[in-house]
Amino acid sequence: MSHPEVIVVGGGIGGLGAAYSLTRQGLGVRLLERAPAFGEVGAGIQLAPNCTRILDDYGLLDEAKSLGVVPDSMVMRDAVDGSELTRLDLRDLERRYGYPYLVIHRSDLHGLLLRACERAGVELVTDATVTSYENTDGGARVTVASGGTHQADVVLAADGLHSVARGLLVDDQPVSSAYVAYRGTVPAELERVRSVDLGEVVVHIGPSCHFVHYGLRGGELLNQVAVFESPKALAGREDWGTPDELDAAFAGTCDFVREGLPFMWRDKWWRMFDRDPVMNWVHGRIALLGDSAHPPLQYIAQGAIMAIEDGWVLGEHVARHRAEDGRPDWDAALAAYEAVRPEHCRRVVTTSRAWGELWHLDGVAREQRNVLLRARDTYDYSFVDWLYGPTALTPDEEPPMFTPIPLSAADTGDRLAAVADGAV
Repeated sequence: MSHPEVIVVGGGIGGLGAAYSLTRQGLGVRLLERAPAFGEVGAGIQLAPNCTRILDDYGLLDEAKSLGVVPDSMVMRDAVDGSELTRLDLRDLERRYGYPYLVIHRSDLHGLLLRACERAGVELVTDATVTSYENTDGGARVTVASGGTHQADVVLAADGLHSVARGLLVDDQPVSSAYVAYRGTVPAELERVRSVDLGEVVVHIGPSCHFVHYGLRGGELLNQVAVFESPKALAGREDWGTPDELDAAFAGTCDFVREGLPFMWRDKWWRMFDRDPVMNWVHGRIALLGDSAHPPLQYIAQGAIMAIEDGWVLGEHVARHRAEDGRPDWDAALAAYEAVRPEHCRRVVTTSRAWGELWHLDGVAREQRNVLLRARDTYDYSFVDWLYGPTALTPDEEPPMFTPIPLSAADTGDRLAAVADGAV
């Protein structure tokens, strides 16, 4: 078997995105997927301008828009009383950043990237579970469960939350948030869909819970996500996140939220984990990418986006770092990748945790939060400029973070920008 220049481990959104990015640079790429066929589970996914900008660079944005929905507004409401707290004008946001905010079914985005890889000539291998990684002279090698090996100049480990490759760099484990997500899609012909504005992405935030909905596939489906903190998880039980907990968690919410619960899939749920940020992603010619490097909680909707950005940034650095014979200077390219991506992703992971805490407040803190959110100007982008602008290729291009606003400031009467901008 001939050796490709790049091996990508993992056929999810991050792995496919990286494979396509590097193939565009003229490299031979082999992608190893452990499942017997390529596919993606879940429902909707949100793509902010920092991602649609990359899809446009790849020539894939028009196809993505045809498969998804470009909404008009993002709205945050209180889950208890249903009142509006703040909103973003997503058409104005597109004018500001140059690219749209798009919602799309996760399987549609995955299929789009898979087809792009097929057209570009990526070698796609299924039933290939990678069990170990090692560096070699001038490259890296992986071993699969069958006992076979694959060797390349560089190996990218896009092997997810439970990454095998991450163990080469850090001895850590996923961190449980004790929160669990239920998902479900509702066909357009049902009354539930006719009662909502499919031009809006909406999140209802409440005490230890939140509820998200938006349209998919041109309005053919309503995507719903219900997330709550599990008392069983907090008590250390293994059987946590069960449907009885779902119903109990939302018992005190408004009619609209409670009326959405019967449409959730009740035979499967997603426990929410992240990992503490790490700043070292490269081990010789083996590099982490996507959730293997920076699995986040979902509160600012950047998990898949960060993975797509990782692949784009690495591809750009391969283009910038080539030897006289045109071959990639992998050591330089990987060093440049590691110089910029870990710090950005650290910011996203830690901000996602903070946003989740903000969403789920109760009592006086909830009321303070609501005062701050209601005071926000719809066209104030100070809390998303660091996130939605062009993806940085070097540390000096990384924009400054926002300045946090303490909840206690709500008592002063000051006009404040919303601390939850762009987090739905």
